[in-house]
Amino acid sequence: MISIDALSVQFGGTNLFSGVSFVINETDKIALMGKNGAGKSTLLKIIAGQYKPSSGSVSAPKDFVIAYLPQHLLTHDNCTVFEETSKAFASVFEMKNEIEALNKQLETRTDYESEEYSKIIERVSDLGEKFYSQAEVNYEAEVEKVLKGLGFLREDFTRPTSEFSGGWRMRIELAKILLQKPDLILLDEPTNHMDIESIQWLEDFLINSAKAVVVISHDRAFVDNITNRTIEVTMGRIYDYKVNYTRYLELRKERREQQQKQYEEQQRMIADIQQFIDRFKGTYSKTLQVQSRVKTLEKIELIQVDEVDSSALRLKFPPSLRSGNYPLIVKELSKKYGDHVVFNDASLTIERGQKVAFVGRNGEGKSTLVKAVLGEIDFDGSLEIGHNAQVGYFAQNQASLLDESLSVYETIDRIAVGDIRSKIKDMLGAFMFSGDDIHKKVKALSGGEKTRLAMIKLLLEPVNFLILDEPTNHLDMKTKDIIKDALKDFDGTLILVSHDRDFLDGLITKVYEFGNKRVKEHFEDINGFLARKKMENLKEIEKK
Repeated sequence: MISIDALSVQFGGTNLFSGVSFVINETDKIALMGKNGAGKSTLLKIIAGQYKPSSGSVSAPKDFVIAYLPQHLLTHDNCTVFEETSKAFASVFEMKNEIEALNKQLETRTDYESEEYSKIIERVSDLGEKFYSQAEVNYEAEVEKVLKGLGFLREDFTRPTSEFSGGWRMRIELAKILLQKPDLILLDEPTNHMDIESIQWLEDFLINSAKAVVVISHDRAFVDNITNRTIEVTMGRIYDYKVNYTRYLELRKERREQQQKQYEEQQRMIADIQQFIDRFKGTYSKTLQVQSRVKTLEKIELIQVDEVDSSALRLKFPPSLRSGNYPLIVKELSKKYGDHVVFNDASLTIERGQKVAFVGRNGEGKSTLVKAVLGEIDFDGSLEIGHNAQVGYFAQNQASLLDESLSVYETIDRIAVGDIRSKIKDMLGAFMFSGDDIHKKVKALSGGEKTRLAMIKLLLEPVNFLILDEPTNHLDMKTKDIIKDALKDFDGTLILVSHDRDFLDGLITKVYEFGNKRVKEHFEDINGFLARKKMENLKEIEKK
């Protein structure tokens, strides 16, 4: 269906990958995997036609439609939700306008025998065949149906896109993709900044309505649910598995064990040959045998063992002052914007050392309450930060707040004070920035690298009350697990806004559920909360 042939990409004299070839078939649902920096996003952009490879090609059938959803949306804020979504049909409207303009020319021209007249007729014929082959569609009705299905209200249609959060903007882009009915959908970290309801919709759409899909995602459950094929990018080449992510991990482990065994056998053989050469070099009677073994060594193609991302994020929060018994007490807190009520009479008490989760659909007030705690908004009611509570906050867009003109080292060097200044390189190394990486400009970092750098900034000042808003976005699965372990060991108080059940499992001990203009307290872990509500996962709590 679409062929990727011998792609190679070089950056600054270094091969990102070379000779990469594979075919994407009509119903493939492919997970593109590999550690951060392996070239996954670059490969996706090449397939989308946004980047040109150093060599190689991507070929697709005529009129083949590729829809690409990048990791960072670049939506413009000059129109309404309905107008932006309607852009999905831009090519259809352009085709219709061109047919009408050409027909007007034919009505007025009299040079019936000219070559130009023939070309216009030929163009009208081609366009007409494409245009009228499409079923009669009520475009406005289609846009309305999809937007409603994605959770937009009718009154949202005329609101500017600038009024919506990242998760809702993502739904607008996904609506446009759905309406285009593309032959291939390319998604780069689509679940970042999305609430669970929109993730559920995306899963359903990709499974039941999409044709071919290639996705990069660090959301293990999402990838397992939607894919039937896994392509791993590693050490400049790819491995293609016709299985989902979980089975791929098993096969990759088996492959590496086999490679390691073959590598060790080859090294023993090389050592034996070298030992023979060293022993009998200069011995006249063994000259031919020595020469033969030298040639054998020269011809041996060394077995390479695929890299394993063994770098560990040794994350440890620094010691801090002991806070009072109750770092946060909220009583009958209400918040509204104009006539829109976010929540009424919210009350909660968080004890020192407690780790709690905020769950609920986007727009139900999770981030609003966090802003109230941080003193960023006005509200009605009472909110008290406890004695000696030192608040550390990690926002969803924390990575985007970094100064992109600075290098990794400069970013930390400018804010580090005291003894830590002598340990900057050690700290960067602990977060997988080593060697020349520390001199990279922030603007050249991947999403995961920026998130790790932003996390270092949070760690530089001791805190005893952490508020983390979707901290695992852009992070690979291994790093998420390491951060989770560090948070388990954190002896302070934690509020965690997250839609990731795996991440919350074993970490939090109380759940605050946001919905229907209320904040409800549940004295149980995430599994107990879901079991009591007879739910399989957090996706259900966020449905309407």
